[in-house]
Order: sequence, then structure tokens, then C-alpha cells
Amino acid sequence: MTKVKTVFVCNSCGYESAKWLGKCPGCNEWNSFYEEKLTKAKDGSFSGDKKTKSIKPSKLNSVEGKEAIRTSTGVNELDRVLGGGIVKGSLVLLRRGTRYRKINVNSSNL
Repeated sequence: MTKVKTVFVCNSCGYESAKWLGKCPGCNEWNSFYEEKLTKAKDGSFSGDKKTKSIKPSKLNSVEGKEAIRTSTGVNELDRVLGGGIVKGSLVLLRRGTRYRKINVNSSNL
């Protein structure tokens, strides 16, 4: 009979835990764990269908920027900081004092 082991893996940093955690101790992200089932191989090691990404680093001078359509917020200083306005579908974090506010921009906001 095949032995199955359950491991919880952080989607952000790859930290593994035997139980689900609300906050990852590796990267401090909230609700980033997913469940992964590992099966025991004949040699005694566990293997599973890990969500691995094959991302290779690239030099910044080799990356090309893309122009995006920006929508004006109506606040000149905010538009200047955002590079001319808000990009549709983007996420903007605003800070006032010690509080952060997240703005999701979708078609209903524009």
C-alpha cells in the first residue's frame, strides 16, 4: 500500500510545514499555504507534484518596459507619483500616517 504524506507549502517562498499555518514564518505572508500530497517511493523518499516555477533571473538592462494606458485620478500630485495615472487592473498601496490602504482598479472603478 502506498503511503501518503500531507505537507503544506507557502505559495510565496516555498516554506514547508506539517500543518496549515495562517501566517508563513518564512516570509510573513498571510493565507499563502496550499496543501500538497506526497507519496512514498520505493527508495523511501517522498515525492509529489510540487508547483515549481522555472524562472531564470535576467539583467535589468535586458528587460523591455511596456507602455500602458493610464487613467487620471483627478489629483495632480497622485497622477505624478503614479507616472501619469492609474493603470487599469493594477494594484496601488497608499499610505497615510501608519495606515496602508489598498486600491484595486477594475472596470467598475474607472
